[in-house]
Amino acid sequence: MSEAFDPARHRMVSEQRWFEDFTTGERFLLPSRTMTEAIFLAFQAASGDNHPVHYDAEYCRARGMPHMLAHGLQTLIQTAPGAGLFPYLVEDSLVGFLEQSSRFHKPVFVGDTLYPALEVAELTPRRSTGVVGLASTVHNQRRELVLEGMMRFIIRKRPAPAG
Repeated sequence: MSEAFDPARHRMVSEQRWFEDFTTGERFLLPSRTMTEAIFLAFQAASGDNHPVHYDAEYCRARGMPHMLAHGLQTLIQTAPGAGLFPYLVEDSLVGFLEQSSRFHKPVFVGDTLYPALEVAELTPRRSTGVVGLASTVHNQRRELVLEGMMRFIIRKRPAPAG
């Protein structure tokens, strides 16, 4: 029989990371996602945004769009770090999510497939913590950049060894 179960060892990644363990240029890919009508409807229900450009295909077509237009925040949420490994790497060192900014470059419509990624773009040390800045990008199936932004997290530095 195997050793006794320890919930502290039930982790998505085996190694905890601290501020000092990150390097500029390190990338964290997030799963691709095709933006279906169901995703649009779920976002509309969750956000309460009832403008027909986000849920009425005929309204959009009458205005020259191929289909329903994604809300900017609907595109932004594709960069949620929790969709990838980053939050599992910092389970013990994450202090908090500090800020987020985005710029939208191209529209996203029903049927588009999005490819989000995060990249360590800045490392700002502080006394016992540091700020890890993750540049966020989302490309579509045509390889067009549809979103870019920045997220900043406060991450603890590695604790001093005991004794």
